[in-house]
Amino acid sequence: MEPKPPQPKLLRQWVTERIRADILEGRLRAGEWLRQEQLAQRYEVSQMPVREALKQLISEGLVRHEVRRGARVVSVTRQDVSDLYACRALVEGMAARSAAVNVTDEQLAEMRKVLGQMRGHLGPAHIAEYRELNRRFHSIISESAPDRSFLAHTLSQIWSAFPSMLWSNVATTAKAPLPGRGPNDVAEHEAILAALEARDPDAAERAVRAHIEEAGRLLLSVFEETREP
Repeated sequence: MEPKPPQPKLLRQWVTERIRADILEGRLRAGEWLRQEQLAQRYEVSQMPVREALKQLISEGLVRHEVRRGARVVSVTRQDVSDLYACRALVEGMAARSAAVNVTDEQLAEMRKVLGQMRGHLGPAHIAEYRELNRRFHSIISESAPDRSFLAHTLSQIWSAFPSMLWSNVATTAKAPLPGRGPNDVAEHEAILAALEARDPDAAERAVRAHIEEAGRLLLSVFEETREP
C-alpha cells in the first residue's frame, strides 16, 4: 500500500522521492516507460507533480527523455558499467593520493567509526544502511583532498550516476550485496584506511583502485546474466 501524499507544496518532492525509490529498489525496472497518467494513478496524485518529478529525475540521470516517445528508466550497457568503474578508479585513486597527505586526525577517526558501523551492517537485511555508510566513507576521502576541488566535483557527479546506473539495471544488486562482497569489501576499506593512516600516497591510491576495480569486475560478472531481454 502506497503512503498517502502530503500537502500540495511538498507534493512534487514527495512524488520525486517515491519514483526515485521505486527505481533504485527495482520496482520500476531499467528501460521501463514512465507514463505520466499511470504514475499519477500509482501515487494517487495529479499529473502535474509527476511531470515535475520526472524533470528532476532526468536531471539526476535516473530517467531519460526520448523525443516524441516519453520518459523511461535509464538503461545502461556493459560498456557503460565498465567505463563508470574505470572513471571511479582513476578519479578516486587521485583523490586518495592527495588525501593521504592532507587528511586530518578527525577525518581518520570518522572513517574508523564508519568502518566499524559497516562491519555491523553486512548482509541483505542492512543493504541500504551499508551503502549509505560506504558512500560516507568514500566521501570523506574526497573531503580530505581540499586542494583538488575539481576531483571532488567530478566524484560527486559520478556518485550521483552510480546507483541509478547500476542498482536499477542489475536486479540482484538492487536489494542485496554483490555475491561474496561483504567481508571482502570491509577488508578492502580497511586497507584504504590503513594507507591513509600511514600517510602513504602510493599505497592509498593502490588500495582505492584495487577496491574499485574488484567491485567493478564482480558487477560485470553478474551484469549480463541479470539483464532482462
